[in-house]
Amino acid sequence: MYLYRAVDSRGQTIDFLLSAKRDAEAAKRFFRKALGQPHTVNPRTITVDKNPAYPCAIERMKEDGELWRFSRLRQRKILNNIVEQDHRRVKRLVRPGLGFGGFHTARRTLTGFEVMAMIRKGQVRGIGGRDIRAQTTFVAELFQDAA
Repeated sequence: MYLYRAVDSRGQTIDFLLSAKRDAEAAKRFFRKALGQPHTVNPRTITVDKNPAYPCAIERMKEDGELWRFSRLRQRKILNNIVEQDHRRVKRLVRPGLGFGGFHTARRTLTGFEVMAMIRKGQVRGIGGRDIRAQTTFVAELFQDAA
């Protein structure tokens, strides 16, 4: 399984996707999902690791008109550090559990990790990154509605 993550230049999480494969179709699906968010604009530069699936996915998206044709793809290991540093927190939470039993369990658990991280970063309107009381109330209301 592979966890795709999009982080902007300030370190704010844009979106994430758990995929069973790491191929061009999965990369294209992730880019579509991230660019489809209401708070996302067409990027000038997309910085990724050296996975060979990214150039193929980006070119197809440009041909289909889903991505701005002047968007630049940079495949640099060092420039990808913002994503890697943000991803370190997820790895630290997953390791003690020795992984996941299945894909759906992993997806649900990682979604919870990502949402909590976004709340702590202050990415939820009306809730500060350091306002623990507001965060607790928000999460309680979420789970109360789900029950």
